[in-house]
Amino acid sequence: MIWYWIFGILGATLFLFLLLAVYDVTQRKHAILHNFPILGHFRFLLESIGPELRQYIVTDNDEERPFSRDQRTWVYASSKNENNYFGFGTDNDLEKTANYLIVKHSPFPVPAPLPGTPEYDPLHTLPCAKVLGGDRERKKAFRPRSVVNVSGMSFGSLGAAAVEAINRGCEIAGALHNTGEGGLSKHHQHGADLILQIGTAYFAARDEKGSFSLPKLIETCERNPQIRALEIKLSQGGKPGIGGLLPGEKVTPEIAEARGIPVGQTCASPAAHSEFHDADSMLDFIEKLADATGLPVGVKSAVGQIDFWEDLAGLCAETGRAPDYIAIDGGEGGTGAGPLAFTDHVALPFKMGFARVYSEFAKQSINDRIVFVGSGKLGFPVEALFAFSMGCDMIAVGREAMLSIGCIQAQRCHTGICPAGIATHNRWLMAGLDPDLKSARLANYLVTLRYEIEKLAHTCGVGHPSLVTPDHFEILDGQLGGASIEETFGIEGLLPRPGPADLERAAEALADARESVAEVA
Repeated sequence: MIWYWIFGILGATLFLFLLLAVYDVTQRKHAILHNFPILGHFRFLLESIGPELRQYIVTDNDEERPFSRDQRTWVYASSKNENNYFGFGTDNDLEKTANYLIVKHSPFPVPAPLPGTPEYDPLHTLPCAKVLGGDRERKKAFRPRSVVNVSGMSFGSLGAAAVEAINRGCEIAGALHNTGEGGLSKHHQHGADLILQIGTAYFAARDEKGSFSLPKLIETCERNPQIRALEIKLSQGGKPGIGGLLPGEKVTPEIAEARGIPVGQTCASPAAHSEFHDADSMLDFIEKLADATGLPVGVKSAVGQIDFWEDLAGLCAETGRAPDYIAIDGGEGGTGAGPLAFTDHVALPFKMGFARVYSEFAKQSINDRIVFVGSGKLGFPVEALFAFSMGCDMIAVGREAMLSIGCIQAQRCHTGICPAGIATHNRWLMAGLDPDLKSARLANYLVTLRYEIEKLAHTCGVGHPSLVTPDHFEILDGQLGGASIEETFGIEGLLPRPGPADLERAAEALADARESVAEVA
């Protein structure tokens, strides 16, 4: 009799596991459960008891890299519109942590509209204070609707479902979506405004021989009016100064179409551009692209040798030619795959690199003519506000956007078997990522980040983050001392302080935001 009971219990248990597996595979909410039925539940169980486990073993909330558990928890909660508050006060050691950022609040913060009032904007629209391409009077100059946008991540590095989710999320949040250097795919075309990134291989702008083709670029821009700006990529923080090789077996029909290359043919991305060789010829190239397309043209780069930036700033001041924006990527920025020596040691961190570059343009008194963009782990409220205080007009987020659509920081991007279905082209793994759900989560994250940036700016007593200055921050040294941003980086007097023109630009940006709220209402 007892064996009947044992077999009955085992049979019922197996049946329940089968039902659970069917549910996991068919549900669309969690990629991990779809891709790893039954086993995936253990991940969520361990996550739920993580605080208790970490109280005795493993790591604390701020030790993990590249993003700490506190940071990931904040992104996950924000993307799901859940409570992203933390209880019991900070668990950081403010007095003994070197380079700790302190925001110096005002006794008279700026009041914000409350939910339910006509002025309240649930999307927390926060336009850029500067008009992109406005100083150079580009034909298609525009004011970006969001100071927070998504950084360049190529189709190829990310799978189709992830690119679609990001594009649709950007459209919901009113953010710009950078294509990355891998060309323009059909997955980038779900409604969001685009920045077309042009790398050394000139994907989406090359001829059959692999050389840059201006007619091809014009054709791409005319067929895709959602392209609002062009970005010349010199380097990225994750692996600056090296090219890449895409093996022929990875050149699928979709990737071939996006990049304008033959199916199945190995394709090289050189380390340097073939269309220019120094700052002067790069400026000529920028003007050629802008004149031909009417679009604002920017430059993205990590920061190494500073003499290039000295030359560029001097030429901009002397000749009147200039990029419409400069995006500085920190050496701590991400990449799908890169040599360890490059990811760990090549290019300055964002704060140091941006301070040096911005100061060169400030010395020439032309920093107001250019839109400055920062990237490199800036997708958190305080880090973003710090970038604005140093002179950034916008920020771009990459891996934080990936976290918002389900990335679990498995750090398997280079293997092609991303468990969250993001950095992979495996059909089974990608099937776990539902663009409908994940696009909403990205939008929630972007909106929440804008909200908290604006809330911090209000705490400092200003209405727009572009008006936050170095005086609103102090950097603690871990020895009960502190210093200003300019003292820390040795650039006294070179970082921005708002003048009448800055106040007017910020007021115009906020007026645009109010108009968008009124239109929706």
